[in-house]
Formats: sequence, C-alpha cells, structure tokens
Amino acid sequence: MVGVVGISASSTAELDRRLSAFGTNLLTVAPGQSIGGVNARLPDTAIGMIAAMPGVERVSALGRTEAKVYRNDHLPPEQTGGITVFAARTDLPAVAGTRVTSGAWLNEATANFPAVVLGAAAADRLAVVRTGPGELVWLGGRWFAVVGILAANDLITDLDYGAFVGWPVAAAELAFDGRPTTIYARARENAVTSVQPLLGATANPEDPGEVDVSRPSDILAARQETSKTLGALLLGLGAVALLVGGVGVANTMVISVLERRSEIGLRRALGATRGQIRTQFLSEALLLSLFGGAGGVVAGIGVTAVFATVQSWTTVVPLWAMAGGLAATVVIGGISGFYPALRAARMSPTEALATT
Repeated sequence: MVGVVGISASSTAELDRRLSAFGTNLLTVAPGQSIGGVNARLPDTAIGMIAAMPGVERVSALGRTEAKVYRNDHLPPEQTGGITVFAARTDLPAVAGTRVTSGAWLNEATANFPAVVLGAAAADRLAVVRTGPGELVWLGGRWFAVVGILAANDLITDLDYGAFVGWPVAAAELAFDGRPTTIYARARENAVTSVQPLLGATANPEDPGEVDVSRPSDILAARQETSKTLGALLLGLGAVALLVGGVGVANTMVISVLERRSEIGLRRALGATRGQIRTQFLSEALLLSLFGGAGGVVAGIGVTAVFATVQSWTTVVPLWAMAGGLAATVVIGGISGFYPALRAARMSPTEALATT
C-alpha cells in the first residue's frame, strides 16, 4: 500500500513540477483544415497580429520547411528518420518553455548562417551527442553546423523531433515562404481565458474556423487527473490486500492456539488468568502485525525509490502513507487476533491438557 501511494505521489509531484516549469499560460496556434479537407495555412501577418493582442506578453513561432536533414550526404533521400526541419525565431525557448542541454540556441548572428539546433529525439536519430566544431549535418543539400541540442520534450513533439534553423537562413537557403505553421503565445495568467477564444480570429481574420488553438498544459492537467484516479484505484486494491493479510493473521493465530493447547493448559494450571492468556495471544498478534507492517513500509519505500529512479522522478513517499499503513496493519492485526486470543482464554486447563 505504501508503494502504491508512493508511486502515485511521485508521479503527481513530477507532473506538478513539469506543469510549474512549463506554465499554464502557453497557447499554441496552428493551421487546421478548410471545409474541403485541405490543409489550411496561416497568413504571414499572424505573428504580428497575435503579438499586438491585449493580454499577450510574448510570441514566437516555427515554420515548417520542405528541407530534409541527414547525418551525411550519402543517405537516400527517402530516409528522413521522421525529423522535420523548421525555421525558428530566436526567442522560441523563452516563449515555449524549452531549454538547451548542449551548446546554445540560435541568436541574431547564427540565425543568418547555416547553423542548426536539434531536438532531443532528432539528435538521437542522427547520432549527434555533442555540439562544437566539426559537428555537421546534411540539411537541405548543404552542410549545417550543429550549435545546440534541446532537452527532451514529450509534450510538444515538434520540439523533440525537429531540426531548427534561423528564420533568415531558411528563407535564403531552404525556400521558406515566411508563413508560420505553429505560433506560441504567452498570455498573462489572468488573461488566458479571455485571450484563447480570440486567437483564431486574430491569426486568420478571413477564415478563423481554419485555425486550431490549444493549451499544452491541459494535457499535463489531464495526465495529473488520470494519475490521481489510478492512484485511488490502486489504493483501493491495496486496502483489499490489507484485509486479506488480516485474514492471514487470524488464520495463523488460530493455528497457533490449536498447536499450543498444552502450553495454555499448563499456564492455566499454574495460575495464569484468562486475561493473561488473552493478553499474551493478542500481544503476539499485534507484534506479528507490527513487524509485518514495518517490513511492508520498508519494501514500499524501496519499490517507490526504484520505480522513481527508473522514471527519473523525485522519490516522494508521504509521511501519512507510512504512518497510516503501519497503523492500519496493527489495527487489522489486533482485530484479527482478538478472536484467537479470546478462544485461547476460554480454554479450560483440563480440556487443554487432555487434548495434548
């Protein structure tokens, strides 16, 4: 039970951390589909229009290109590895909430030259593990220097599986038309609900219905609720297992009473009262439950620590779970041991000694 609560708490803590780091005020704007099912496009004025909205603090964007990226110039063109080449604005990390783990993001200088930043998954597929002199990839028919690698981001797949070049060099070298395919907007915390409904009409006034507006933090919030629901379900299963353990304690104590009838009869014959016999067996049941519960708490902490380490989470085991689990075990053990203790106390000395 402690392990179930610990894993659930560790998962919730990780989601809380990511939600806090990512922020709840990020909104994304992307082209949807027209009535005829054709992929729509955002106008090249969309970025400026959104930036001018009241309540919007910062705006950045990505623009998909038709260029392909490879580790070298000998690979067949059809082997893209699922990597998309994007034109990117220099302020993207600050707005989208991503960070660079190696090298640096594009700046005003590198955005004008053949330099590229790779997403974590893209770098892995291209077998690029570092940045610096000599780290080159074949992109759009020419060599680009790898100047940065982003941290993993499983929430925004474009950032994970993308290769990002500067907006100017994409226009000059990759035939990029300047139209954004994803716009990231940071709104004031108290203005998110008022800004979100207006983004579609602002980005594309002529066809607002062809614009998809989303809030990535909603995905994390949904995962958080799912994690809590699953944790509650597993906690219920743990409670059932605890009750089954109580039945096991009762069974063990009943067998102990039957096997120790001679001891009970001898103690009663030597003057032990029924209360003393009852206290003896009840104490044994409580000690059995206490040691079992303590072992379960230690095992639960260990399971949580191992699972959290594998998932790269912070290990969180609530104090109430440890104390509550141990207390519940002792209480159930005491209740389970009460009947065997009562049965032992009611056994007469002559009956106990006669059945040995």
